[in-house]
Amino acid sequence: MATDVRIKEQLPDLTRRIVETYHDVPTIQYLGHCALPKYETVISACEDLKEILYPGYRRRENLHLGNVTYHVGDLIDGLHDKLTVQIGRALRHSVATRSGTAVQGSDHAPFPSGAQHCVDEADFEALGQAKAVEFLERIPALRRVLATDVQAAYDGDPAVRTLDEVIFCYPGLEAVTIHRLAHILHRLDVPLIPRMMAEWAHARTGIDIHPGATIGDHFFIDHGTGVVIGETCEIGSHVKLYQGVTLGALSFQTDGEGNLIRGTKRHPTIEDRVVIYANATVLGGATRVGHDSVIGSNVWLTRSIDPRTTVVLERPKLRMRGEMPPSPEGDYQI
Repeated sequence: MATDVRIKEQLPDLTRRIVETYHDVPTIQYLGHCALPKYETVISACEDLKEILYPGYRRRENLHLGNVTYHVGDLIDGLHDKLTVQIGRALRHSVATRSGTAVQGSDHAPFPSGAQHCVDEADFEALGQAKAVEFLERIPALRRVLATDVQAAYDGDPAVRTLDEVIFCYPGLEAVTIHRLAHILHRLDVPLIPRMMAEWAHARTGIDIHPGATIGDHFFIDHGTGVVIGETCEIGSHVKLYQGVTLGALSFQTDGEGNLIRGTKRHPTIEDRVVIYANATVLGGATRVGHDSVIGSNVWLTRSIDPRTTVVLERPKLRMRGEMPPSPEGDYQI
């Protein structure tokens, strides 16, 4: 059946109505402004960083100590250029937003044109370069920490046969790797980019770690799907989490006008050598789980516990299908 040209003639009017919404709903458009960090470039940088952190496991084969210096040097040079531009863009956007030049006015008018507020691009790129180099300087120390995470996965899961299997296959390590990179940028006060990295890892692994969370060494997330770790969470060393664990906020404080108060400690502190089993929920900025404690599956915890404490739900009573006749409604008690 051939295309009906008369129907296609409706498209210009549809286009006009869509563009009208860019004026009517200016909060979700970014037209006429300085360039934002480019998502594809940020993710490309993440892939380059993983190639450096775990050489020989990723894209480039036949690496050895005789040629790896050239390979890493080429990646570092490219990362310097990518991160300089992207961090500079993020910093410029943040400054413009705080100064009010890149946010909508109270009258919901469209944003001003980019030429009116895109200033000092070179200065922001110079600042971006300084932060990019400072970030790259952290890679040697980061590799040492990630080696402890790999070892923790091997030591904590009898299903693992080799360290290589952890690096190749474990979504927990993937999420923690990106988190540790994003956390460095977060600590360097780089806006936007750490969240872009974290949400990319979230989409890939099902593990949601805010880049602000502080996590010690030898950290292991087993299975991982559905794990949530909030921004102000503090996690010690040798901590193990299972799937579905939430380390979240108990409530959100608001000011007199009902606006959220930001920058407060909202998420729990997990001390060293704690194990938290599947689907447990630990909430609140004042909540502290003492070292060497165990939190059982499906526990809902909103208060602190002392070190070396085990918290479990009472064992539920199960009745199997063959042990009792069906109820009149046709269901069974569990």
